Amino acid sequence: MADDEAARPRSEAGGGGEVVRTGETALQPDSAVAPETAEEGGATPSEIEQVRAELAALRDRWLRERAELENYKKRVAREKAEALRFASEPLLRDLLPIIDNLHRALEHARAARESEPLVQGVELVVRALDETLGRYGVRIVEARGATFDPSLHEAIGHVESEEPPNTVIDEHQRGYLLHDRLLRPALVTVGKGRGGAGGVEKRATDD
Repeated sequence: MADDEAARPRSEAGGGGEVVRTGETALQPDSAVAPETAEEGGATPSEIEQVRAELAALRDRWLRERAELENYKKRVAREKAEALRFASEPLLRDLLPIIDNLHRALEHARAARESEPLVQGVELVVRALDETLGRYGVRIVEARGATFDPSLHEAIGHVESEEPPNTVIDEHQRGYLLHDRLLRPALVTVGKGRGGAGGVEKRATDD
């Protein structure tokens, strides 16, 4: 009996150890399990390139839309500034006939040799009105003695003159500019030189 027990091998740990049975395969721990050869859900190179292309397209679209938005903001700002700059145009157009009547009254008073105080009073009113309009960007179109300009003048007559052809000989109604926009063309008579030389280009109208 003692010989049989001596023949049985024991673990290296000594007493109380686990008996190692021959012919059995030892179990491997979890950490020793071989990893998978391919990672589940991994993207292929073609898929990565496709995602990059989509991102580039989205970025390009964002840049274009941002540029369009900036251009829109600038255009709105310009239109707003333009509207404010010419906001008084309708009022000024309505005032022009009244200004014309004041000038006619002044010319009539001078021609009739009215009392000097009356003439001086009307002159002061007309001068103050012109100065006030000038502060708001209104300018008088240069006419008499100037070269006929179809963008500023409207010819209502032609006469022979010693002046060079196409020179404005007389002004029948003042023309006005609001900043760089024509409020009303000047009505003028244009010289055509002796013998009818020279010609006048007709002013293009919006009608």
